[in-house]
Amino acid sequence: MWEKRMEWPLNLAALLFLAAYAWPILDPTLSATARLWLEIVTWGSWTLFAFDYVVRLYLADDKRAFLKSHILDLLIIVLPLIRQLRLLRLVAVLNILNRSAALSLRGRVVVYTVGSTAMIVFCAALAVLEAERAAESPTIKDFPDAVWWAITTVTTVGYGDRYPVTHSGRIIAVGLMMAGIALLGVVTATLASWLIRRVAEAEETAQAVTREHLDELGRQIAELREIIEHGRGQELLGNGEGVHEPPGVRAEFRA
Repeated sequence: MWEKRMEWPLNLAALLFLAAYAWPILDPTLSATARLWLEIVTWGSWTLFAFDYVVRLYLADDKRAFLKSHILDLLIIVLPLIRQLRLLRLVAVLNILNRSAALSLRGRVVVYTVGSTAMIVFCAALAVLEAERAAESPTIKDFPDAVWWAITTVTTVGYGDRYPVTHSGRIIAVGLMMAGIALLGVVTATLASWLIRRVAEAEETAQAVTREHLDELGRQIAELREIIEHGRGQELLGNGEGVHEPPGVRAEFRA
């Protein structure tokens, strides 16, 4: 109930967080005041993420089991508090959007996969641009370069014309490569599931038609049997068979 109630507030907070994170990266000329307000927005959204986690932990019947099954949620909330790991804040945003999509887009795997891919590419492009912008002789210098790198990486093409040179950028690249492999597996599994379902539906339709034909044939056989038995009964009556006179009447006739 809590997760359903918090779906839209967390979605809004995630989008605000993403916008506040992306704006300074896309526009390095922002004033200090604007950067301060954007930082307030990011921390406000982050506080809502942490509050949601604490409430879900409080409402859980088995808190120990909740902690064990939501270790990743805890890590992506706590670790980005360390300045060197602040890029993991984007993972929290993706986790919130992923949880919301699972609630509202269940059964629409293709739409969800496309949306997730676009979000991962966008976030990876922002993260690698932030990491590479201050490097010496970077190959990723602006956002279009970052998007091109993210697309070629997530699709496992990897032309090599754009690549990260910093440690943070390479860590982001590893995560994006793993995400690309996972998304490829999801697409393949979705296609296979669709084909299996279509084959199963075709078989069920054929079996239903066969059962209907068999039922109709059974009904026709029963009707023919009834007609034959009725005709045989009429024939026996016409030949005098099956007509039984009372014993007294037969004796009187003989006398």
